[in-house]
This record gives sequence, structure tokens and C-alpha cells, in this order.
Amino acid sequence: FSAIQNNDKVGVVFFSDQIEKFIPPKKGSSHILRIIREIVTFTPQHKGTDIGEGLKFLTSAIKKRSTTFLISDFITDKPFERELRIAAGKHDLVSLRITDKRELIIPRMGLVKFKDAETGQETWIDTSKHSWNEAYQKYIQNVSAKLNKVFANNGIDNTLIYTDMDYVKPLMQMFKRREARR
Repeated sequence: FSAIQNNDKVGVVFFSDQIEKFIPPKKGSSHILRIIREIVTFTPQHKGTDIGEGLKFLTSAIKKRSTTFLISDFITDKPFERELRIAAGKHDLVSLRITDKRELIIPRMGLVKFKDAETGQETWIDTSKHSWNEAYQKYIQNVSAKLNKVFANNGIDNTLIYTDMDYVKPLMQMFKRREARR
């Protein structure tokens, strides 16, 4: 809706492990409403995640420098740092990292079956083991630190948004930080 007020063009790329849908940037309220409708109703055809593929498409499809919001949980086994660096060099890239607090700390519940949403692989884990909890916490911290470093090294604004909280406050803080740099 800010784009409507500013008469900005808005587009969207939906991706999984491949490009699912692309709506090229346009102006106008009917176009924005189409994008909102697509966001609400979109169902991906594939389950994988390849952020690099989405960034490659963005870099080739959008020729003019633009402000681009990359919205993801950034949980992927596929490296994407190279594509991120290229996209950040061409566009003003902003990362909105969505996470659920329940993925950060796993409660000690004993033996639990976990299922990878992308591969379908199931694994039993004894969450009551202190060593597993400690290793998991270290892994989460390392992944988060690595992502933050990659974003910082490439001049990408990065905002963490939790699924159980209002997203407006972190977004407003991010926009204020960006405005202060101008």
C-alpha cells in the first residue's frame, strides 16, 4: 500500500527449489491487489528451497536497480552467498528473516520424531539429552551468526521477524535505521 501512495512499481518472485511464479513490476492499486491475492492463495508446486535460484532469476529478470525484499526463513542446505552478493551489487537488497521461536529452543520432551518438510525424511531424536540440546543450540547460533555476517558483508539490511509477534515493529525499526543512514 506504501507503493500505491508512492506510485512505485511492485513485483514478486515466488520460488522453492525453482521459480514457481513471477509477476513483473507494475504500478497501480489493481496490480497491488493481484499481488496480495497471489500471496494469500499461492501454493508452491515443489517443497525444496534454493534461495540462489530465486536470486539468479531476480538478477536476470529485473534490469533496473530496485529495492528488493528477500523474505525467507533461510533454512537451506544449498549455498546462496555468491548469488546474494551479485544481487546485492545490482539491487538494494533487504532480508526479512522469518522464524518461529519453537525452532530456536526445542523443549526436553524425550524421544521425538522430526520430519524434514522438504525431503520427507524422518529422524528420531532424544530431546532429553543435554548433549543434543547443547549441540542444537550451538548449531542454531552458528547458522544465525553466519547469516548475519553474510548479510553485513554484502551491505544487506537484515531484520528478524518472529511468527508469533507483530511484524510492524521490527519493520518500522528497520526502515528507521535505513532512513538514518541517508
